[in-house]
Amino acid sequence: MGVATASSEPASESVRTAPGRAHWLRVARETADDLATDAVAREQAGKAPLDEVSRLREAGLLRLLIPAELGGGGADWDTAYDVVREIAAADGAIGQLLGCHYFLSWSARYFTEPARAARLERQSATQEWCWGGGFASHEPPPTLARASRGYVLDGRQSYATGVLVADRLAVRAVRADTGEPLAVVVDPAHHAVTIGGDADTFGQRLAAGGSVEFDAVPVAAHDVLGSLSADEDVLSPLAALTSPVGRLLSVQLLLGMAEGVLAEAREYRRVGYSPWHPASPAGSPQDPQVLATYGELTVLARSASALNEQALQAVHGGLARGEDLTYDEYADISVLVAMAEAAASRAAQESTTRALDIIGARSASSRLGFDRFWRNARTHTLYEPVSHRLRDVGDYFLNGAHPPFVLPV
Repeated sequence: MGVATASSEPASESVRTAPGRAHWLRVARETADDLATDAVAREQAGKAPLDEVSRLREAGLLRLLIPAELGGGGADWDTAYDVVREIAAADGAIGQLLGCHYFLSWSARYFTEPARAARLERQSATQEWCWGGGFASHEPPPTLARASRGYVLDGRQSYATGVLVADRLAVRAVRADTGEPLAVVVDPAHHAVTIGGDADTFGQRLAAGGSVEFDAVPVAAHDVLGSLSADEDVLSPLAALTSPVGRLLSVQLLLGMAEGVLAEAREYRRVGYSPWHPASPAGSPQDPQVLATYGELTVLARSASALNEQALQAVHGGLARGEDLTYDEYADISVLVAMAEAAASRAAQESTTRALDIIGARSASSRLGFDRFWRNARTHTLYEPVSHRLRDVGDYFLNGAHPPFVLPV
């Protein structure tokens, strides 16, 4: 479909090199343009995004964060964030799907030992897995009990991103004997795993979300990645950094949606086409009220983007610090990401709502699909409520309290 591709042939380790940031940004733009051509029709059809995942796989984007020596794209998080933002501007649900994939496939590096993480990433690159699931603790998680050979997993997760198309699931479970929360990898094709397409959300419909049930699913010891405990005796500052790293993906989704709807609304008004009266312009581009609204929304989006850049630099610095990172430094980073989340949430909700107003009654046309931006942004902000992040910022500012270790939904 005209998408730039990265070779899927496994090169020998001696000649593997990362393609570079410019390559991946070009691939992301071309993939986003491809997704934008039929975004309205795909969103309205609401089918499981198997074709969309194939487009991401064809473009090499599923392997983006995996080290080049393991067969991946060798990119860093700065590049991954830009890729997710670009995709989200064209299709917010596919941006969420890709962001979830990046976070879950990468997190093994921080929850398990290097050899086990490398084995998983090599498999993921070779077989071009798409990852789904989630580690959030918003409901009683499945339980993991010891068995004669490894463990068995029982229980239900009522919502997880990507489960309808995932090749591997990464989920939160608790040990039946100790209650310790653990990150677990599961093959969704196992007969004891039941995937339900019952999310039925009014937005982010192509994020492949749904429920997943585990009925005595066997889990090998090497598929138990490690602890998700928030106890500082267990959780190192570097491992805790997975929280702001993952939550910053939410910022990219929201910024992408805000930028996407403004760009599409601007193009529509420039063309000046009315679906009911083709000979009539959509409205004067010099209307003072329209200009003021575009100005206000642009300021909101650019302000949120500037705060996002500060958060990106802080996360980059924290990852570079490695094992030398302290809890105080982690707290500074986490709070800055929370501020970026709050700003991006407001920018996305304001832009996707008020863009409909400045387009006018024509925006009610389902054929044009402007409503998908609002529905996608609103659904995402319901799953990731900004009020919690604002509370964390206030507690840090007033009381110096470290933000809690919260993984993205």
